[in-house]
Amino acid sequence: MGAKLDYNATLVQRIDLSQALAIFRIKPDEGAPDAAEPWFLPGQYMTLGLNNEADPDKGSVRRPMSIASPPEEREYVEFYIRWVAHPESDNPLTHLLWTMKEGDRIQCRPKAVGKFTVEDTVGAGDSRMRVLVAAGTGLAPFTSMVFSHIRRDPGADLSNFAILQAASYPVEIGYRSELDRLAQENGLRYLPSISRAREAPEWDRWTGRVEDFFLGERLDDLEDALGLRRGGFGPQSCVILICGLTGTIGNTIERCLPRGFMTDNRKVRRALDVPDEWAPTIFYEAYDNEPPLDVKDPANVERLKKLLRPS
Repeated sequence: MGAKLDYNATLVQRIDLSQALAIFRIKPDEGAPDAAEPWFLPGQYMTLGLNNEADPDKGSVRRPMSIASPPEEREYVEFYIRWVAHPESDNPLTHLLWTMKEGDRIQCRPKAVGKFTVEDTVGAGDSRMRVLVAAGTGLAPFTSMVFSHIRRDPGADLSNFAILQAASYPVEIGYRSELDRLAQENGLRYLPSISRAREAPEWDRWTGRVEDFFLGERLDDLEDALGLRRGGFGPQSCVILICGLTGTIGNTIERCLPRGFMTDNRKVRRALDVPDEWAPTIFYEAYDNEPPLDVKDPANVERLKKLLRPS
């Protein structure tokens, strides 16, 4: 049970996209730092916390949440959050968040942290296409990245960014109108997909889970959508950043191994006998230390080794 939290921020706006999906805009009391200093780097997260007022015996709960807004937005910090239907604890933060209304108070650690940034992964100077793989609300760090470019320069060329996004239903494809506009006006490669297409006959765009873009039989279509030549999807032209469930991360890594991509996860690299000089080209947001691929099963390790195609 967590200790009672002191609140230091206010929910200034809540946008409900569905019963289980919402955007929360939160303003810390101390506000953004001086305009000359960056508030955070796109891809970082802040920790939100609430007290369980309805059941004080359960105390408080805090969870890290990726920031969806750009650091150039100085009035609030935006979070793209799903209500967790089957929580692992008896005091889930999202269930408390869903009781909030505009003007309510919350704890928000104002200092953002995290290394899932362009600067800390591939490096800001890397000119390869950044393929951003988002499952559900895993989209948040990627909207922060592309919106930051546009806030600094409305005419920015985003053609070296590709957002691959998937959710179950069309209503759960958050930020679609904004990303469609950036695709039309700024060259963003935007590929939204739904996994339950049979229940949405009106949907006429991509279908399947986001990691399905990397199935062998779909790579030709992916290369066309990214503006690459056939066979051009590889580490010479692209780097991959993933945010989503462990299954999404693991499947994406595995399906990209035959094209020469390699994760930065040390446990996976060590298990697969990857030499240090094989530079990582797949990065993902991790909230635990367990590798996204099963490297404890010798048979699976041998299977994965057979997929390797050094870049």
